[in-house]
Amino acid sequence: MPRARLSLPAILHEDRECLVVDKPAGLAVHPGPRTCDSLETRLAGAGLVWKPVHRLDTDTSGCLLLAKRPASLRRLMGAFAARQVEKVYLALVAPAPEAASGVVKAPLVKRSRPGTGWRMDVAEGGLPAVTRWEVLARRDGVALVRFRPETGRTHQLRVHATRLGAGCAIVGDARYGRGEPGGLMLHAHALGFAGADGQWREVVAPLPERFRARGFALS
Repeated sequence: MPRARLSLPAILHEDRECLVVDKPAGLAVHPGPRTCDSLETRLAGAGLVWKPVHRLDTDTSGCLLLAKRPASLRRLMGAFAARQVEKVYLALVAPAPEAASGVVKAPLVKRSRPGTGWRMDVAEGGLPAVTRWEVLARRDGVALVRFRPETGRTHQLRVHATRLGAGCAIVGDARYGRGEPGGLMLHAHALGFAGADGQWREVVAPLPERFRARGFALS
């Protein structure tokens, strides 16, 4: 069946076990009480049994791994849990950090606030969270930053971005920084994992137009 009829994102990689799609910003992975449209509902509507192996926030674009069968789902979820999957994200951070690179080690805990809902906070005794980062480019006080998370906590990169310097946050992050019309500037750029055949696969999602419109590109 042609991909256009399935209303699926662009397919970046596909084999007998799984596929990686380039999820657009604004598309939720899972359905919810206030989410009429999601990738999972589109898959179900097309009669496909493919399942997301992990998740991306609704406003995060880029590489999303889907398993084609239950055995593949279990194996790939196990690889994520064992930290055998390499993830690379790109984000615009403002103001631009003074340092060129570094490592954020800041444990995270989920907390609810009356009237504003939940968010993740850095707190002693929280779940360990580690992120390596590097500035790739700077322009007009904004930096294109490459993040390599070593753990996979909820909102990890969004919170750790605030630790890069005074006032820092991912551009467009209304929860941990300041919202903007262009939305959250966070992109799952690359995903590396071993296939069922033992061969290493590395899949890359191109830099989205919303990044290029801000004057950033990858060399």
